[in-house]
Amino acid sequence: MTGSEDSPSFRLAYVPGVMPAKWVRIWNERQPDIPLTLLSVPAAEASDVLRDGAADAGLVRLPVDRTVFSAIPLYTETTVVVVPKDHLITAAEEVSTEDLADDVVWQPLDDVLEWERLPGKPAVERPATTADAIELVAAGVGVLVVPQSLARLHHRRDLTYRPLVDAPQSSVALSWPEDATTDLVEDFIGIVRGRTVNSTRGRTRPQSEQAGKTAKTEKDAKSGKGRAEAAARRKPPAGARAAKGGAKGAPKGGARGRGKPRRRS
Repeated sequence: MTGSEDSPSFRLAYVPGVMPAKWVRIWNERQPDIPLTLLSVPAAEASDVLRDGAADAGLVRLPVDRTVFSAIPLYTETTVVVVPKDHLITAAEEVSTEDLADDVVWQPLDDVLEWERLPGKPAVERPATTADAIELVAAGVGVLVVPQSLARLHHRRDLTYRPLVDAPQSSVALSWPEDATTDLVEDFIGIVRGRTVNSTRGRTRPQSEQAGKTAKTEKDAKSGKGRAEAAARRKPPAGARAAKGGAKGAPKGGARGRGKPRRRS
């Protein structure tokens, strides 16, 4: 939370390839008085941004330091290989790392995949960024392996991509400093987890809401008591009901049969 207590805001960092628009839209619907500010950061700098307090939470790529950050995994991306449209592997719907044996595979310095061994022929250098590597692929020099969202982010008409079935994958998570789990962070956690607007999940209700709920309970109790008293006034006592029932059940001629005894002559 930034600014004064009267004007809170929520700052959300996100890394390239992540599309936060859906969650931002839900936030704006539920929290119209609390602006959400987006901060685009390189994947390698996301942890520093969160640690330094420049953002309240971030949509980042795993792994993160779990001794410092909490993280909720959201999804795992398909890994693809980006190639020119006339490349031989475009004849297949999906490929394996063995199919790249004759290609130079670029590994930019901002690569987000964790390789044990990079496939293909070794490159003479590492491009500074994914965007630089895309330019090399477009020039007909080598191929590039990235998460699918980055292939879409750097889309070009002269390039295409195919799923790479046996490559490492990248997972995206919502992360925040463990010692800074604010109410607004909890609200955003609820959004990414699909909670409804009425779900509190441990959040403390505002005092005004609690007071209103208490007043409503007392009012309901009083009105219920009033209805019970009114019903009791309309309902005759049990003894009166019994006497009335007995009168109805008595024989009509019973009173005459109990007249004065006759006098003997």
